[in-house]
Amino acid sequence: MLIIGLILSGMLVGAAAQVILGARRGINWPVAFGCGLGGSFVGGLLSSLVSGDGIELRPAGLIGSLIVTLGWMWWKGRAAS
Repeated sequence: MLIIGLILSGMLVGAAAQVILGARRGINWPVAFGCGLGGSFVGGLLSSLVSGDGIELRPAGLIGSLIVTLGWMWWKGRAAS
């Protein structure tokens, strides 16, 4: 159940990150899924393991997803020019 929660929250956080960062053409769901899941893993899971609390959902996943989505948007903008 935790894995399904991580996947769904990662996708929603990735979509929210695109909205916050100003996605121009709507939400790109594959990018939202990848960036949200990767950012949630990096931000949330690693911070909970470092703090020694075990595996828990944390708000740091939102920050990680914002960073990963921002990096992806920067990379796509750089490749387009």
